[in-house]
Amino acid sequence: MKAKRNFAYWVAVGFGAGHFPIISGTTGTIPFWLLLYLWTRWDTPSVRAMGVLSLMLIVIGFWAASEAEEVLEEHDPKKVVIDEWAGLAIALIGVPPDLKSYIWAFLFFRVFDVVKPPPARQLEQLPGGYGIVLDDVFAGFYALITFHVLHAAWPVVF
Repeated sequence: MKAKRNFAYWVAVGFGAGHFPIISGTTGTIPFWLLLYLWTRWDTPSVRAMGVLSLMLIVIGFWAASEAEEVLEEHDPKKVVIDEWAGLAIALIGVPPDLKSYIWAFLFFRVFDVVKPPPARQLEQLPGGYGIVLDDVFAGFYALITFHVLHAAWPVVF
């Protein structure tokens, strides 16, 4: 492994959140999920704000994940969690600002990130940060749609 761990590397690994040795995709996403949930306690984020945050994380993720791949000298390193952060931000767009809804959206995102329905799995084959980030972007969209459909049908449960 290259010794140079620059700013892009630390962004890619969620400022250390991705260093947890077990299920780093999930454990590395929990601190970001918590920050987003705390944001709802302070001020409910608008759909526009969450959309802008998602877009920023996607663009930053392309750059940071590519840099982390070079530093770690491996494709799609497990320590990289900026892609999960981008996907989770998408999954939370328009989600009611309550704990139950945030938990469901998180769980749906993690399931779709693991299962990777088409075209998510195919997008992993793209080079560098694009392949790392875009599969999670699609998982986020799948979770977003699933949550909102189920919430509309059964708001008491979801």
